[in-house]
Amino acid sequence: MKALTTRQQEVFDLIRDHIGQTGMPPTRAEIAQRLGFRSPNAAEEHLKALARKGVIEIVSGASRGIRLLVEEETGIPLVDPGMFKPSADFLLRVSGMSMKDIGILDGDLLAVHKTQDVRNGQVVVARIDDEVTVKRLKKQGNTVQLLPENSEFSPIVVDLREQNFSVEGLAVGVIRNGEWL
Repeated sequence: MKALTTRQQEVFDLIRDHIGQTGMPPTRAEIAQRLGFRSPNAAEEHLKALARKGVIEIVSGASRGIRLLVEEETGIPLVDPGMFKPSADFLLRVSGMSMKDIGILDGDLLAVHKTQDVRNGQVVVARIDDEVTVKRLKKQGNTVQLLPENSEFSPIVVDLREQNFSVEGLAVGVIRNGEWL
C-alpha cells in the first residue's frame, strides 16, 4: 500500500469513522460536506485516489458503494468475507419493520451481495426512482411486485414501463443492531 497524503488520510478516516458509527459508508455528498469540498466530485476524486492506492474499493452503482480494504493494525475486518454466502459487498442499515416476519428489523445491518441476477421469491434491495427498499421480489411481465414480510404493510407494485426500477443486490444475511432486549 502506498502512503496516503494528509487529505487522503482525512477522507479515509472519515469513511472508517462513519462506518463505525452508522454501519455504512458515507455518500460522496456527505464526504464533501464534512471535509469542506466544493462538490461531491472533489470527494469522488479523492475516493479514486484511495482506490488506486489499494485502501478502498469503489462499488459502482451504489451511492454508498465504498468498501475498506485495509485493516487497522490492531483491528479486524469490519465483516469477515467468509461470513456470508455469497459474500457481502456492502451493509445497508434497515429502516422500518416491513420485513420483520423474516427477522429483518429496524436498525439491523443487512448484508447485501451486489448483483442484478436475482430470482422471484428472493429478498432484494431494490431502487424505485430515488428510493431504496428491501422486499421479496415477484416479477411478472412488465410488473414487479415488492412484497413485505409484515401483514401491516402493502406490496409495492412497479410498472416497469413508467417507473425507473433496478435491483441493487441480494440480501445474504443480517447483523442485529446490537441492542439487548
